[in-house]
Amino acid sequence: MKAVITGGAGFIGSAVIRYAISTLDVEIVNIDKLTYAGNLESLREVEGNPRYKFEHVDIRDRKAMDRIFSQYKPDAVMHLAAESHVDRSIDGPAAFIETNIMGTYTLLEAARDYWNSLDVKKKAEFRFHHVSTDEVYGTLGQEGHFTESTAYAPNSPYSASKASSDHLVRAWHHTYKLPVITTNCSNNYGPYQFPEKLIPLMILNALEGKKLPVYGKGDNVRDWLYVEDHAQALWLALQQGKAGENYNIGGCNEKTNLEVVYEICGVLDEIVPLHNAGKYCDNLIFIADRPGHDRRYAIDASKIKRELGWRPQESFETGLRNTVLWYLENQEWCRHVQDGTYQRERLGVMGEL
Repeated sequence: MKAVITGGAGFIGSAVIRYAISTLDVEIVNIDKLTYAGNLESLREVEGNPRYKFEHVDIRDRKAMDRIFSQYKPDAVMHLAAESHVDRSIDGPAAFIETNIMGTYTLLEAARDYWNSLDVKKKAEFRFHHVSTDEVYGTLGQEGHFTESTAYAPNSPYSASKASSDHLVRAWHHTYKLPVITTNCSNNYGPYQFPEKLIPLMILNALEGKKLPVYGKGDNVRDWLYVEDHAQALWLALQQGKAGENYNIGGCNEKTNLEVVYEICGVLDEIVPLHNAGKYCDNLIFIADRPGHDRRYAIDASKIKRELGWRPQESFETGLRNTVLWYLENQEWCRHVQDGTYQRERLGVMGEL
C-alpha cells in the first residue's frame, strides 16, 4: 500500500508514520505545512527510510495536491492535517476555518478527481480516511458516552471547524461515492506532543519549578488515549474499515483534569524527587476557566472493538509513565519545538483573564 498522510509532522501524524514504517509494509508520503506544531525532528528515525517521502506543502494548495496525487499515485489518504488547539481557536478562529474546512474541501476535491481517474479495481480499493475528534459531539453530563450516532453539537471554534470537515467528508461519500472512513478520537497523549496541551505542559512546568495552572475547579472530564494505541487503530480502520463508516476510538480512561495533574506529579515525585522534600503538586494553582469549556467527554469504542478487533494496549497509568519518561529523556526536542512563538503562556482568554 502507498498512502498519503497529511499533517504527518504533527503529534498524531508522526506517531502514525513511525508506527507504519517500523511495522507495516507501506510506503508513505507525508504532506505537512510545518506550522508551529509540525516538527520533522519527530520523524528523525524514519527520514532516511526509502519507503518514506516528505512534501512541504499546504493542503489548501490545489495545484500542489493535484501534483502529489499524480506523482505518487496513492492507494489511500489519511487526513490528519488540522489546527487542533481549542484555546488557539478562541484567540484566532480564522486559521481553523481556513485549514480545517477549506483545506479539507481542497483535499477532498483533489482526491475525488484522482479517484475518478483510477480503473475499477483501484477505485474500489481506494480509501480517504478522515481523522477527527470527539469534541464534535459537544459535552456530556455525568453519565453516558459518545457513540457513532451521537448528534453533533460543537461548542468551540475548533470543534465547529472539525464538525464542518466531518460533514464535508460525509457529503463527498454520499454525493460523489468517494470511499471514505471517518474516525473520532478522544484526548491523545504521549511522546512528541506540543507543550501547549495539558500533559506535556504540566510535565515541563513541573520540571522547571513553574506553576501548574488548572482551569476552573479542575473537574472537567476527558477520556485519555495513548497516541501509539491511536496510531494502530487508525491503520486498522484504514485497512479494514468499511467505506462510509464512522468509528469512535477511545482509551476508556476517564479522568478529571485535576486527577491527571496529580498523577503526573506523583510520577515525577517518584522518578525525580525534589531536593527540598517538597511535592510537585505544591505548585498547582486554579485559574479562570476556558470560555465555553465542555464539561465531559467519554467515548464508546465498542464498534471498532467489535468490528475490527482493536483494543488499547496501554492503561492510563502505563501510558502516563511512558510519557513522563520520554519528556525527561528528550529535553532537547522540547527546546527545539518551542521556537520562541510559544512559551507555555495562557492562551484562549480573548485578551482577559
